[in-house]
Amino acid sequence: MLTRTAMAAMTRRPLAFLGSSWPWRALAYLLCSAVYAVSVCLLIYTAYVFGTGAAFCAALFALIVLALPLAAFERTRLRLVDRMPADDPHVRPPRPGVRAWLATRVREQATWRDLGFTVVALSVLCWMDLGLVSSAFWLPLLLMSAPFQPSMHWVDGLPLAVGGVLLVPLSAYMLAAWAGTRAMIVRAVLAPGEAEIIRSRARLVDAFEAERRRIERDLHDGAQQRLVSLSMKLGLARLDLPPGSPAEAQVAEAHEEAKRVLAELRELIRGIHPQVLTDRGLGAAVEDVAGRSPVPVDVDVALPGRLPPPIEAAAYYVVSEAMTNIAKHSGARHGFVYGRLHEGALILEVRDDGVGGADPAAGSGLAGLADRVAVTDGVMTVSSPRGGPTLLRVEIPCPG
Repeated sequence: MLTRTAMAAMTRRPLAFLGSSWPWRALAYLLCSAVYAVSVCLLIYTAYVFGTGAAFCAALFALIVLALPLAAFERTRLRLVDRMPADDPHVRPPRPGVRAWLATRVREQATWRDLGFTVVALSVLCWMDLGLVSSAFWLPLLLMSAPFQPSMHWVDGLPLAVGGVLLVPLSAYMLAAWAGTRAMIVRAVLAPGEAEIIRSRARLVDAFEAERRRIERDLHDGAQQRLVSLSMKLGLARLDLPPGSPAEAQVAEAHEEAKRVLAELRELIRGIHPQVLTDRGLGAAVEDVAGRSPVPVDVDVALPGRLPPPIEAAAYYVVSEAMTNIAKHSGARHGFVYGRLHEGALILEVRDDGVGGADPAAGSGLAGLADRVAVTDGVMTVSSPRGGPTLLRVEIPCPG
């Protein structure tokens, strides 16, 4: 399994860790703090040039200007010791322009976290990073060079040299440990929190829903109506032609093709957001998608009434994708969907008797389902041992 962080790499066998790229990645990560050291030198130079009175204002302005790019640099270099990307917590301004950008940045918490972290990084962390790297390099080197010092006999310096050699792998662990600890601090402070991630996902889902409604409307009112008109005209033209003539055969073929395209378009619209979900609710929509599944699926969804539209849409999406996975990947002979409203939460379970082995952490579509459920403050769990069966369970809070 791929090791994600430097801290996790340290738990491997010593030879495996020391022979991997992680000690070098930790070294590179800490050496990047030279950027902060250069920034401090620039601030000191600015203070020297402008004098005492204006120095404070100039340094404060430079610090504010540097905070956002240095925080972005920190999130970027995090990939050296943590393979999981740290997303940008800043939101996009509602309109273009410097004024809108400044107004957005001043109001959001992420900007002030960036500023606070930059102050700490410039004053403390960067010097700790560079000091640790310097110690890890020079201390073993000085000890290993002890037998060659003119003031010391080589026999007396030999134990020190052995200690220097032993200090090299210890230094690798020391660098990786500090780099991993520092990376956890960076992720906790500069990466978006769980609430920010959920809000960001919710904005994306809202934008997707608005675009989905527009596409559905355009398909229904535009392309579908024109295809219906074309099919009718081809049918009328077919009636006017002599039966069995070459022209009648060609028009008949075109007529059938138009009807097939129309059926596919209706199926596409239904897959985007089925009308039955809007008209009759989640239970009927689940019955509909299960009825179209090539694998027999039993449905037991009993809800007391309609749920909020975002919850119905998310739940339908989960069931629809789960049905697709059962048909394509599970090798199952039978499926089952269960749904109830219990203690203020929608409980959905999708089971199959397939081969199992589904893993949301493997980059499959299950991770996307979990993200979609998380937008509604819900939780998705998957139990899928090798050999089956597979159980996908979703719990979504339902207000009211």
